Parts: sequence; C-alpha cells; structure tokens
Amino acid sequence: MSNFQVINHPLIQHKLSILRRKDMGTKVFRELVDEIGMLMAYEVSRDLPLEDVEIETPITTTTQKQLAGKKLAIVPILRAGIGMVDGILKLIPAAKVGHIGMYRDEETLEPHEYLVKLPEDISSRQIFLVDPMLATGGSAILAVDSLKKRGATNIKFVCLVAAPEGVQALQKAHPDVNIYTASLDEKLNEHGYIVPGLGDAGDRLFGTK
Repeated sequence: MSNFQVINHPLIQHKLSILRRKDMGTKVFRELVDEIGMLMAYEVSRDLPLEDVEIETPITTTTQKQLAGKKLAIVPILRAGIGMVDGILKLIPAAKVGHIGMYRDEETLEPHEYLVKLPEDISSRQIFLVDPMLATGGSAILAVDSLKKRGATNIKFVCLVAAPEGVQALQKAHPDVNIYTASLDEKLNEHGYIVPGLGDAGDRLFGTK
C-alpha cells in the first residue's frame, strides 16, 4: 500500500545490520539507534512544506525557502521509543516531544496505556510517532488511538524493523497513518518477537532484562 515505505538508504541498511548483532553492547546499540533515527528523519521529513522568506546575505537581499505550515512533534512509545528521539532532534531541534507509555501483558501480548503526556497544541502538529519495533501492531494502534483522541490528525509512524503482521494490523486500524521502516522482516514468532529482528529493543537500549 502507498502509505508504507521501507527506507533503503545504504547507510541505514549498513547500521541496521550492525544493530541486529547479538554481541552488540548497550553503548554501541544506543548510538546506532540514535544515528539510524536521525537518518530516517531525513527521509521521513522529505515532504515537509516550504514557504518563501526574504533574507539578507552578506551580498544582497534574496528570497529563499524555509519550513512552513504545521510544526513537528516527536512522540516516542515508551520505553524503547526514547532511543530514537535525540537523533531526530539533532535534525529538527525545534520539534516538541511528547510521550506515550505502553506495557505489554506477557500472557496475552495485549498493550496497555499507562502514560500520555503531549504538547498542548498537538492537534496542529505533524507527529512522528516513533518505536524501534512494529511487531503485532498493538502498541502502535493504541498509541495512534491516544493521539487521535486528543485531536491529532497528521501522524507518521517511524520504526527500525517491522513484521508483516504489524504493518497489516496498523494499516487496517489506521489507514491514514503513513508507516516508515528501515526493514520489513520475515514474520513474528510464537512469542510475538520479530524474526530475524533485533531482540528486545528496550532491554538492549537500557541494559535491562
């Protein structure tokens, strides 16, 4: 579907391959997620609208381009989504940051919301909803539900790896949300983990088990 895009930039693919390795330590893992987040933001922001602005260079006055229209908000799904925020902020430092907290019931694999903290003007912002993994799609769907309940209308979901099941579920629940990933992986296993995936992104980012 047209609202799904795999970002095949060589630098992103190279860094993602290193990220997947099980012997990658927390420090390097965190740095790579940060770098991939920044590189993905470059691609995901490609369609941001521009407007003319008059500026003065050391030589003359000229009309040039600057970002126009809706301002940006980055909303990570806690906790793993936090790992992607700083990289995006390096490119777009004026963006506001919200947070949506989710935990997954280990028995049912169903997500539950425990925290929603968003900029007051969320309804007028372009939102990058970020989470390293799109597995079952449950957390992403619930997060988009939360955003829409609070007036958000312009949402892009950005992840590092996605399972086909999660993509289909998110597309079915929210066909107006564009999905961007660095890789469409093979499948989910019986435990709800992406195969080949990169393990539990939260544990690998924060050194927990």
